[in-house]
Amino acid sequence: MRTCKKLLMVGLISCASVGLSVAADELPYKQGPVTVVSSIKIKEGKFFDYWKFLNSAWRQENEEAKKQGLVLSYTIYQASPKTPADPDLYLVITYPNMAVFDTIDEKMAVIDKKIWGSLQEAAKTDADRESIRTVLGSEMIRELDFK
Repeated sequence: MRTCKKLLMVGLISCASVGLSVAADELPYKQGPVTVVSSIKIKEGKFFDYWKFLNSAWRQENEEAKKQGLVLSYTIYQASPKTPADPDLYLVITYPNMAVFDTIDEKMAVIDKKIWGSLQEAAKTDADRESIRTVLGSEMIRELDFK
């Protein structure tokens, strides 16, 4: 009986030690929301044309995505370009997590149909915007929160 108690104690101490080492091996942060930053260069004399689009369809699309929980927030930042190749605007959209991207295409297609009438019209309008702006690139960043 004494041997059983000793083995049980050794087992419990071993389990506790493993638990402590696993806890010490955890990440010191938790992953937060995901933000996509798009750098936009507006063609000369086309700022108000592009702003009209941003204030209508782009805003409607993001408001609807926000209502559905796909988007946490969206913001536009104006930049002071250092060179002619630098962006004039940054379009910043924050999503709750990476998982939202698993189904976002299907859900955004429904929103696009609601705003544009069809996916073909949405694609045509997107292509037409190239005459007033150029997307210089996009970057996806993720917030890390302290535990």
